[in-house]
Amino acid sequence: MSERRNPSVNEVVDTIIAYAKDQTIGPLRGAGRWVLWGAIGAVLLGSGALLVLLGALRAIQTEWNAVGDNWSWSWVPYLIVLVLAIALLVVTLTRINRDHLARTDREDDHGS
Repeated sequence: MSERRNPSVNEVVDTIIAYAKDQTIGPLRGAGRWVLWGAIGAVLLGSGALLVLLGALRAIQTEWNAVGDNWSWSWVPYLIVLVLAIALLVVTLTRINRDHLARTDREDDHGS
């Protein structure tokens, strides 16, 4: 018969700590990079969209002679840019692939 060795408490604790580090720190680093690049991309795209909308507003105000002649219509360029911003938001939100996100979560839960 082979002799079974009982592990000491320190060995069990060391094994649990090593396992926890292996299973949490690596994936968290990967997720941290994913979130960081996503946040950087969101800030840059948001800034770019804001500048494009502001440029559209200034172009409409400059080129539309009716705004300069009649101050009662000065709100129309803002309304146009607001509609453009809402349209951009709707297009952005409809491009999010929710099925892919849900499928990825299910695969992670089952270890696939």
